[in-house]
Amino acid sequence: MNKIDAKKRIEELREKTEYYAKKYYDDDKPEISDFEYDMLMVELRNLEKQYPEFISKDSLTQKVGGHVKEGFQKVTHEVPLQSLQDVFSFEEVEEFDERIQKQAEENGIKEVNYVVETKIDGLSAALEYKQGKFVRGATRGNGLIGEDVTENLKTVKTIPMELTDKIDITVRGEVFISKQNFEKMNQEREENEEELFANARNAAAGSLRQLDSKITAKRPLDIYIFNVQKIEGKTFNSHFEELEYLSELGFHVNPVRIPCKTIKEAEKAIEKIGEDREKLTFGIDGAVIKVDDLHFREILGSTIKVPRWAVAYKYPPETKETILKDIICQVGRTGVITPMAILEPVKVAGSTISKTTLHNEDFIKEKDLKIGDTVVIQKAGDVIPEIVEVVKGKRTGEEKDFEMPKVCPVCGAPTVREEGEAAVRCTGIECPAKLFRNLVHFVSREAMDISGLGENIIQQLLDNHLIKNIADIYTLKFEDIASLKKNGKKFAQNLVDAIERSKQNDLSKLITALGIRHVGVKASKMLAKKYKTMENLMQASYDELSMIDDIGPIVAGSIREFFLEDQTIDLIHKLKIAGVNMKSLEAENEDNRFEGKTFVLTGSLEEFTRNEASEIIEKFGGKTSSTVSKKTDYVLAGEEAGSKLTKAQNLGVTIITEAEFKEMIK
Repeated sequence: MNKIDAKKRIEELREKTEYYAKKYYDDDKPEISDFEYDMLMVELRNLEKQYPEFISKDSLTQKVGGHVKEGFQKVTHEVPLQSLQDVFSFEEVEEFDERIQKQAEENGIKEVNYVVETKIDGLSAALEYKQGKFVRGATRGNGLIGEDVTENLKTVKTIPMELTDKIDITVRGEVFISKQNFEKMNQEREENEEELFANARNAAAGSLRQLDSKITAKRPLDIYIFNVQKIEGKTFNSHFEELEYLSELGFHVNPVRIPCKTIKEAEKAIEKIGEDREKLTFGIDGAVIKVDDLHFREILGSTIKVPRWAVAYKYPPETKETILKDIICQVGRTGVITPMAILEPVKVAGSTISKTTLHNEDFIKEKDLKIGDTVVIQKAGDVIPEIVEVVKGKRTGEEKDFEMPKVCPVCGAPTVREEGEAAVRCTGIECPAKLFRNLVHFVSREAMDISGLGENIIQQLLDNHLIKNIADIYTLKFEDIASLKKNGKKFAQNLVDAIERSKQNDLSKLITALGIRHVGVKASKMLAKKYKTMENLMQASYDELSMIDDIGPIVAGSIREFFLEDQTIDLIHKLKIAGVNMKSLEAENEDNRFEGKTFVLTGSLEEFTRNEASEIIEKFGGKTSSTVSKKTDYVLAGEEAGSKLTKAQNLGVTIITEAEFKEMIK
């Protein structure tokens, strides 16, 4: 490669690595595997080594990836949180040892010991303690400046708020989510039709970097401490001794820490970790080799980006070939139909893989998968098995194409794939696969508002075969409900009363409860107001629906198709027989003082909840929106109003207080 080509390739690699680093560190949404990214960095590092005249301080070989997220306070790290130099072979490990041994000889050090630890796949954070009490926590950021995530870190149960010794200390650890909790989180997200986390690392990073600590508190975050950044009043000779002291202080310290007298012992430790990685409860993306002697570390020093006394050994992803025996379809609780690959069982990275998700039909087409293909399997992020590619050279001509089902494999209702979406869905409202999720939505506060009928009770009713569809809620007997709880008579009576009250709900609540695709609370109110009865709505044409403000062609199509379904017609018939109200109860409102006006609500109000304020605005003919734009007429700002208030000020939008709002609605 000549200089011109080298310079061009270096610039390409810098652009690519910057982009992928941003997706990984800042957005927590990686687009390529860790291994692919590592290989780009290796190529860039090698080219810069060969052509040092093209090295730039802006290159990711010279700095740590990651920036401070908007909304967080910046924290300057007193001791930088550096990254590690990656190596991919024992040859490179031994080159590292040769450099260390040379420095040891020059400084009269006769023996070099190492510590080998797991490289936990998570997000690095610094924890600061004063007199043994936790006072501040920050992410690594770019190594020099991180994000203040103190409140979020306080929600991590394994972080001690007070240490066993009243000492001033700053430690570094890795925040992560265990393999089991990661699988559980993704399963729940799949059921709720939320985007799946790409891997446990990004799930942990996204959870820790939430602007609302209440969201972080709901995530199963854990942490292992692996380094002392700064300590006052104590000195240590070795890193291993340091780790033992951290454990005594009450920290959860990296559980895999292996002292080694030679580099050969270190290599055996790396091999052992590689063999046992499947048994670990947490994900790893390598093993770290560190010089144990802390005084020698100071002599070795650091570059701008990495310490010279440590390297990270990255394990290559293990891949295996197997046969794609069949593709079956599973129906999730929300009706999404997911194709699943049935594989000839094969052992990959310590686990026997016999099936894996194929996500959607776009994934199948992109990989050009056929039933009977020989495929390459690897485990992504140490947890999720995935098909990497087809071995097309092994095709015999007997392979079969796969098509997504036109009807639901569970209930036989038509399936639909809407424009702009990858998912194929079952349209049947009475589909047994969707029943639990449909019931939870039907009884929720914004829908039929049946107090006492929570997820646990719904599951018990299903498990005891007391309900088989939504309408069965209205045939429940007092004694059936009472049998679900010890001394459950009072509970049963309250629930029977709540079910009976729900029959008198406005039509808009019932429309919301039906869970029509793209139809939320606002659209339900609009439809109830316009059509007055369920019968009128069921007979509304596509053309008529699509002409309604804020409905449009996609939502109109969804409504029309929903009411043409046999299962929908059957359910509404059953609900009508049960005595559920099918009419709008709202009197025609002649006061449209807010007609044509759009409000945005931000901050906390004293006398109204946001829902109450929204209902008042809609009652007077206005609309509410979640985003501020030039089209916004008013921003109703309460206490602790945030970025929406700032944006409104910048755009010159009229800002009103709660007191002014009360004057407007008199």
